[in-house]
Amino acid sequence: MEYEQPLFFQVMRYAQEADRDVIDMVSGDPDWNPPPGIADGLQEYATSGSDRFQYSPSEGLLELREEIAAREGVAVENVVVTNGAGEANYLAMAAALERDTGSEVLLTDPVYPYYPAKVGLLGGESTYVPVAADGGLDPEAVRERASEETCLLVANSPNNPTGAVYDCETMEGLLTIAEEYDALLLSDEVYSEFDFSNTFASALSIDSAHRVVTNSVSKSMAITGFRVGYGIFPEELVERAKTRHMLVNVAGSRPAQHAVCRAFRETDREYYAANRRMLAERVETFTEELDRAGAAVMQPEGGFYVLARFPDFPGTMGNAKRLIDEVGVAGMPGEAFGTTREEWLRFALVTPEAEEAARRLAAFFE
Repeated sequence: MEYEQPLFFQVMRYAQEADRDVIDMVSGDPDWNPPPGIADGLQEYATSGSDRFQYSPSEGLLELREEIAAREGVAVENVVVTNGAGEANYLAMAAALERDTGSEVLLTDPVYPYYPAKVGLLGGESTYVPVAADGGLDPEAVRERASEETCLLVANSPNNPTGAVYDCETMEGLLTIAEEYDALLLSDEVYSEFDFSNTFASALSIDSAHRVVTNSVSKSMAITGFRVGYGIFPEELVERAKTRHMLVNVAGSRPAQHAVCRAFRETDREYYAANRRMLAERVETFTEELDRAGAAVMQPEGGFYVLARFPDFPGTMGNAKRLIDEVGVAGMPGEAFGTTREEWLRFALVTPEAEEAARRLAAFFE
C-alpha cells in the first residue's frame, strides 16, 4: 500500500517556503496560553525523582484516568489514555472493524481527511453521507446509506471543517442506527469546549453499548504537542483497545499525563469560557469581513474553523497556493475534505492575525 502525504503538510510547507509574510490559517494549533496547571505540573514532575521517569501504565496514569472518568461520568475501567485523539480514533476504528460485523464505515462529506485515511489503513471501506447546507447531519440521511456491511458511524461535533454542532436528537438518532445495524458510533468530541450554540450533546449522555467517545486536551488546553487524548470504550471492546494501544505505543508520556492531571484539577470553567468567547468574537469579525467582500460563509456553531466560498475561485490546491503567494493567507483547499464543499476554502481562526487575514482576503476579492 502506498501512502500519500496529507495535503495539510503540503500547504504548510508551501506557506513556509513563500517569499513573503504569510498568515497561517491551516493548522489547528491554538495561539492562547495553556492553563497554569500545565507548567506547574511539569515543574513538579521534574523534581519528583528519577524513579517516576519510567514507563507509565500502558492504559494511562490511574489518577488521570480517574479524573477523566469523573468528568465524563463513566467507569475508570472504560478509559484508555492515548497519544492524542488521533490514536483514540484509530483504536475505535480498529475495534469496529475487528468485530466482524462488516467493513463499511459511514463518514460525512465534507470530512476531516484523517478519518478516511485511517479507515483505508485498517482495510475498511468508506461511504460518505452529504451534510445539509448548514453543515448539520440528518440521521435519516445516514440511515439511507447504512447497510448490512456497516460496522461504524463516525460523528465529529463540533465539526471540522463545517463548525456544525450535533444536538441530543441527532446523537440519539445516530445511536439508534448503530444499534439497529449492530454497528458502533464513534463520537469524536475534541472540540466540545468550543460550542457557541449551547446545543452540543455528548454521546455519553445516551446509555448504549454501541458507542465509543474520543476526546483530548490538545485544543481545549492549547497543548497540541503534549499528545494526551483518551477513548471511552464499551466493556466488550476496552481490553482490545488497550492491547492494540500497548502494541503500537507501549505507553504514553508520563510527564505530559501528570501535567494534564494537575491542570484538570486546578483549571476552573472560566478558562474554557474565556477562550470560547474570544473565538466567537474572532469568528464574527472574520465572517462579517468576508461577507462584505461577497463571499459565501458557513457560520460555525462551534470549533474554530470557517468554510468560505469566493466567486469564481474554487477551493483547489492551486488556488490555495495562489492565496499564499498573492494575499499572504494560507488556508486549506476544500477539495481536501471531500466532494460536497470542494468549491470552498477552510480557515483556522487560531491566530491573533485573523482580522488582518480577513482584510487581506476582502481586499483581494473586492
